[in-house]
Amino acid sequence: MLEILRKRRSIRHYTPEALEPEVMELLREAVLRSPSSRGLDPWEFIFVTDKPLLEALSTAKPHGAHFLRDAALGVVVLGHEDKADTWIEDCAIASIILQLACESLGLGSCWVQIRLRPHDQERTAEDRVREILRIPPHLRVESIISIGYPAKSLAGHARETLKDHTIRTNIYS
Repeated sequence: MLEILRKRRSIRHYTPEALEPEVMELLREAVLRSPSSRGLDPWEFIFVTDKPLLEALSTAKPHGAHFLRDAALGVVVLGHEDKADTWIEDCAIASIILQLACESLGLGSCWVQIRLRPHDQERTAEDRVREILRIPPHLRVESIISIGYPAKSLAGHARETLKDHTIRTNIYS
């Protein structure tokens, strides 16, 4: 696991290669194995492989979603707001579990934040995603994880760049 964390980077450039069915199945299993508070699993997922839909999702917000158009897969992470008060945390955990599974399978991924982001001056990114994918009103959109085979390789962050000063022992002082 530590080796996966050492190598993982946000990847925004993908080859045109589609994901194999067995890889898709492993990614489905990974998100379904995500832990959640009290085992309530207040999440659902939409696996988007349709290129016109990925293109539409890439316009969900003005910045930081454009690379979805080139992804082989976009996984939309949805939360049941009324099912658990921890839906945001549980959806975030599922999102990062998916990204770590991608790294372990040689895939690149990048988190696209949707919740609390604007689409334009009148609508939210969440409203735009909800419209594109016909998401029912009882579900909230936390994120979209773009996934594909990396078009270029990025080295992991060097150990010396990590912010050790943010860790305290026993008490804050």
